[in-house]
Amino acid sequence: MATMDDDAIADAFVVQVQPYSVPVILEEYDSRWPDRYAAEAAAIRAALGATVLQLEHTGSTSVPGLAAKPIIDMLLIVADTTDEAAYLPALEGLGYTLRVREPDWYEHRCLVRRVEDGAPHSVNLHVFSPVLGAPEIERVLAFRDRLRVHDDERAAYERTKRELAHRRWKYVQHYANAKSEVIEEILARALETSKSRPID
Repeated sequence: MATMDDDAIADAFVVQVQPYSVPVILEEYDSRWPDRYAAEAAAIRAALGATVLQLEHTGSTSVPGLAAKPIIDMLLIVADTTDEAAYLPALEGLGYTLRVREPDWYEHRCLVRRVEDGAPHSVNLHVFSPVLGAPEIERVLAFRDRLRVHDDERAAYERTKRELAHRRWKYVQHYANAKSEVIEEILARALETSKSRPID
């Protein structure tokens, strides 16, 4: 999700979101996180079939060695996120709930499953289309891939996360916003590197 003020956060949520002060709990990297992604991915592919153009494990739980909130972030790419009938009912059948709809930000959709609602583990499923969401898809994958191979940048990102986790946040999105500076620094290097690679 983009950096957002309180009004934008409220507008993006499909259900009314109430301000709440919550601690951000980071856990040490858990080797079970890739398996949890794999289980979710298999279920989504079975439910959506060819509607799935691409499915990726993203976010901090996708980076070995990185402490994270124990929520599996996933990137689902479908032909057109605005055609919710093509994917939403099947995902709801798996227990996902549409939480965020952002027409003004790459037509992003976010669906969630939560342990507190009976799910086996918590998931954020971010849905984009290859044309409308191309810039954000590139950023998400470039950031993940950069952290997977650069130990120094992964450590710097984790230090930032741990420092911010000690604060209290009106919305969890505020915690995400606060990480923006270090994320943009790492992303700039990641995107510059990808542009400088020779084309096969």
